[in-house]
Amino acid sequence: MSDLPTPVTRRWSRDRSIHTMSSRSNWKQNVIGWVFAAPWTLIFLLFLLGPIVASLILSFTDFGLVNLANPFKLHFIGIQNYLRLFRDPLFLTAAFNTLYFVVVGVPLNVVLSLLLALGVNQGVSYLKSLFRVGYYLPVVTSIVALAVIWRYIYNPDVGLLNSFLHLFGLPGADWLGNPNLAMPAIIIMSVWHNMGSAMIIFLAGLQGIDKSLYEAANIDGAGIWGQFRSITLPLLRPVLLFVTVVTSIGFLQVFAEPFVMTNGGPLNRTLTVSIYLYQQGFSFFHQGYASAMAYVMFIAIVLFALVQFRLLRPQT
Repeated sequence: MSDLPTPVTRRWSRDRSIHTMSSRSNWKQNVIGWVFAAPWTLIFLLFLLGPIVASLILSFTDFGLVNLANPFKLHFIGIQNYLRLFRDPLFLTAAFNTLYFVVVGVPLNVVLSLLLALGVNQGVSYLKSLFRVGYYLPVVTSIVALAVIWRYIYNPDVGLLNSFLHLFGLPGADWLGNPNLAMPAIIIMSVWHNMGSAMIIFLAGLQGIDKSLYEAANIDGAGIWGQFRSITLPLLRPVLLFVTVVTSIGFLQVFAEPFVMTNGGPLNRTLTVSIYLYQQGFSFFHQGYASAMAYVMFIAIVLFALVQFRLLRPQT
């Protein structure tokens, strides 16, 4: 009689069996999940993580054109590439131009996108989709094609902008050939190209605000500016933070617009860090130096994002 299983023993055996079956089921699910994730994981390791690690290693070497025949005959030079950057006048010029592009372009893009979102959100309902498509269309259009079109618009002889100014008796300008006008002209083009994306995000945030808040504020006598300052802006701060950070990251990496429209000229006034990095890496084949430049830009992007989180996050 003592060998017969007791209720406690039977319950323990049953729980153990259930636990074993559950473990096997979880193991099978994990294996199936990794099988489905394997293609993306391999692509990430080969084409993303691999080049990232390789470029980090190259940034501490003198890898260049002479190493094409034998890539392993390179010399580790420590942080000399990084020190060289801050003694390179062209890099400092490119860094200043990029900072100027960001400081002017990002606030302009955010403000105009928010104004467009406010206008579309309060417009006629059956035209909202039309305006969304119209403002978003430049975002999905090839940036190279848009840059070529805008280069024609800015043409000093037959450009549409100067032709329009001449209709009112105003003098035209060499928008891309004048060192003082080239960067502002590219900023205007870039803001026009990017503000549709930010507008859609702001529009989604505006539609998530409870309409009863505006009705209560209107009853209390708050005007349009008061409602915007006390209701819209505080509730949009998380969206504002996201748009500002994402836009800043994109503007810090600006490449196609100045590369196609001016190729960094005139007098290096539109030379950005991305263009200089491309020139060093693929025109002069100073791969080690270009890799160091890429990581300095990466650190700058991280610091810029952290500052924006510090300024906007406490109030979200």
